[in-house]
Amino acid sequence: MNENKVVKFSYEQLDRLCMDAFQKFGFNAKQASIITDVLLTADMYGIQSHGMQRMVRYYKGIQKGTMKVDAKPEIVFETPVSAVVDGHDGMGQLNGHFAMELAIAKAKKAGVGIVSVRNSNHYGIAGYYAKMAAKEGMLGFSCTNSEAIMVPTFGRQAMIGSNPQAWCVPARPYDFLFDASTTVVTRGKLEMYNKLDQPLPDGWALDAQGEPTNDAAMVLDNIVHKNGGGIMPLGGNTETLGSHKGYGNGMVAEIFSSILSMGTTSESTMQNGKSGICHGFMAINLNAFGDGEAISQHLSEYLQKLRDSAKADGHDKIYTHGEKEILAMADRKANGIPVIDKTMTEVKDLCDYLDLDFADYFGEYQPPKAEGMFVGNY
Repeated sequence: MNENKVVKFSYEQLDRLCMDAFQKFGFNAKQASIITDVLLTADMYGIQSHGMQRMVRYYKGIQKGTMKVDAKPEIVFETPVSAVVDGHDGMGQLNGHFAMELAIAKAKKAGVGIVSVRNSNHYGIAGYYAKMAAKEGMLGFSCTNSEAIMVPTFGRQAMIGSNPQAWCVPARPYDFLFDASTTVVTRGKLEMYNKLDQPLPDGWALDAQGEPTNDAAMVLDNIVHKNGGGIMPLGGNTETLGSHKGYGNGMVAEIFSSILSMGTTSESTMQNGKSGICHGFMAINLNAFGDGEAISQHLSEYLQKLRDSAKADGHDKIYTHGEKEILAMADRKANGIPVIDKTMTEVKDLCDYLDLDFADYFGEYQPPKAEGMFVGNY
């Protein structure tokens, strides 16, 4: 991407902005803190597509009524090891945080906790919730469905969401943290390329006829209006490179989220003024398998063996999952968090709309001007 169209700000600047904006949205300070932490963790990890750039989209969702500020998650079915939560159209981050805390509490008592959530909204990065369990010395798992963007292998209509899965297990010096969509990329990546007016890389997206395309704007429009086409599963659009594996993994996330909760499946989300997004969470107490500390140490030793193993020509480092996120955090703490300047144009518009002083957060910086920015325009 064109780095000339990226600006950098400190964590503190973005944290203060998000906290103030979400409280202007109507959330209390604790709720705003949870939502902000999820978004800025994504930015600190280098996942811009799920970071503070989502703020304007969330505000639009609140204005439209798909996201309800006053909603409270409700346990509608429960056993000692499981639960179903109805999110009542609340913020995904708040429903997700509630559900993973519930899964962790069950795992502390019973060894495992599994919670499925229905009637929620976009919840940010799946890895945030898996990491919550790892901080308690547990194996954490999280997944979500989303508006249908994945075209199943041999298809031409989006039927499954990006449906990411995340797993996190405590280890040293870095936790094992695997967080990935089951599509080649997420919708947020397409939005970023569209903002930058850049063509999509080959192998990412399909048009309404099921043919490969590089036109981000067209694919996004087709997703919104359900015209056909969308994003390819991991492995592309043929079985040769494993398309069926990405498709299958997307279905696993669908089962843990919308099927177990009796919620809305991906192709029926974002309809009739309702989001319907569903999530899945699991916490497994390592002590259920013996000495949890010893298990974590066993994993740590194996991860180090992977990092120390023979390197391919031209490469001097093998990463383990979660290591790049730690390195990204260190870089952003030292050098600032990169944000696309067009996102800052949206943020300026949002600040004006909320009666927040943009200069109070960003000083003399002025984002590029754009006609009819869309906080108040749908």
